[in-house]
Amino acid sequence: MPYETVAGTHELASRLGHSTAVVRAIADQRTFHVPAEVLRDVDEIRSRVRHRDEFSSPVLPLSSALAVDGSYMVERVRDGLPSVLYGFAQAAAAYLDLGILETQKAQRFVDPYEIARAVNTALVTLDLPVAGAYTRMGVDIATSWREAIDQLFRTKRVEVNRLDQTLLELLFLLHGKPGSEASTVPVNCPTEACSKDVRVPPTGVDCNACGVRLFPTDVLRIHEEVGEEGSNQSALGRLMSVVELLVFVGLTTLLWEQSRQELLPTTLFIVDGPLAVYGPPAKLRGRALDYFQAMAATTPGVGPFICGIEKSGVMVDYARQLARHDVLMPGYLLVCDQDIIARVTNATNARSYGKETYWGRKFVYRALDGRVVVPTVMPPSGAPYDANGGQPDPKDYPTLPAILDVVDRTGSSMYVDGIIPVAAAHGKAAFPIGVGTDVLRLVATKRLGLDRVARVSSPLS
Repeated sequence: MPYETVAGTHELASRLGHSTAVVRAIADQRTFHVPAEVLRDVDEIRSRVRHRDEFSSPVLPLSSALAVDGSYMVERVRDGLPSVLYGFAQAAAAYLDLGILETQKAQRFVDPYEIARAVNTALVTLDLPVAGAYTRMGVDIATSWREAIDQLFRTKRVEVNRLDQTLLELLFLLHGKPGSEASTVPVNCPTEACSKDVRVPPTGVDCNACGVRLFPTDVLRIHEEVGEEGSNQSALGRLMSVVELLVFVGLTTLLWEQSRQELLPTTLFIVDGPLAVYGPPAKLRGRALDYFQAMAATTPGVGPFICGIEKSGVMVDYARQLARHDVLMPGYLLVCDQDIIARVTNATNARSYGKETYWGRKFVYRALDGRVVVPTVMPPSGAPYDANGGQPDPKDYPTLPAILDVVDRTGSSMYVDGIIPVAAAHGKAAFPIGVGTDVLRLVATKRLGLDRVARVSSPLS
């Protein structure tokens, strides 16, 4: 309801707890199509199911896994000013020694010390005003975001072992190739009347057409999703996804440079979520594909082993339906060609699905213990999706057998269909509720200077 309380929040309608039941009851009376709800042409689906042994490879089992996950939240930071919102985002990496983990399987009781010794974590945190507050007087919300992101990328560092680089340096590395940063990035001038394409160096440059200051982080185009009204949570989510990708780039490159013969070919790198970039920063998809395929071309064997793991979405819902009806049995993989994609997404042009956003191909796998996993795997060459259907055959993904082996070896009961490396990264990246939220609110209030305003305006000061 639009009435405000003294705390600045909105009045809740009475009996609000019944709203969910009412909405569900109304939905049950409507007719609409849910692809994951009813399985059709089961025999056709079974014809695309393959046992993992059909494409096994002589690659030795991987000995470690490194997962990257992120989270974000938006908080009101001033009583009486509910439009003032501050955003927090962070990305965490968790390195898991699979050898130590597997020694615990033979024990009657798990040793917490050994589990702690098997996992090492690192964290990168960001914070910025997202709505109702600005970096300085006289700028709109899009410019405020542009300035804040540029400052964050220059100051925030990814520091893990011998890796010590700013997010900006990693952004230029992604636009280059392993071991060699790009000297400029392509930026489309954000001035509406200009929109000129400009090559921007790390220091930034003035647009030679309209004179507006351009930042290298403008290549992300996150400011295009920002508005003066609303919480801008989606833009913050885009920023978090970019930071996840850059942390991923930094960690894989570290092993590529320091231990290309030993650690890199024996480590599985996992992104929480699909290998994809959505929204305005989606052009990074092509950069990521080119970058990691260049890394694959200079890595011994079939590595690096890279995948994404989806925990939610229409494909995950569909996969669970397949398992529930025993269409997909333990140890079997569903090949997601354009026919399966058309069934799941209800798309009219399934042939071109994913070509603008994905740098890995989706598969559906049911682990030996019954868990259902939707991994996204990068091909060593070519595009996973394109206008002609891409590469759906598992044989085009030589890293897939080793990836599925790790999935089988690292089942987690912490989450439905979870795996331990992702669970460890999520545990590090997740924001704590309750006290943790209060602490973040205090941090935001101090960053915005609202604590000083409160002291000055207080009649008791």
